[in-house]
Amino acid sequence: MRLYRIPEAMERLSMSRSIIYRLLRSGRLRSVKQGRTRLIPADAIGDYIALLEQEAEAAR
Repeated sequence: MRLYRIPEAMERLSMSRSIIYRLLRSGRLRSVKQGRTRLIPADAIGDYIALLEQEAEAAR
């Protein structure tokens, strides 16, 4: 499983640091910690994208 640091997750999702941390605090984006480093699992990014797609579909 691939783990992304916050700057990498920012790039993959095209979002700012503050948005990423807001998503982490709200639980919409999962993360793990290794020592003092916060890492975002690749499947957590996929899950978040799937959530956005579901919300978009529900809004139709």
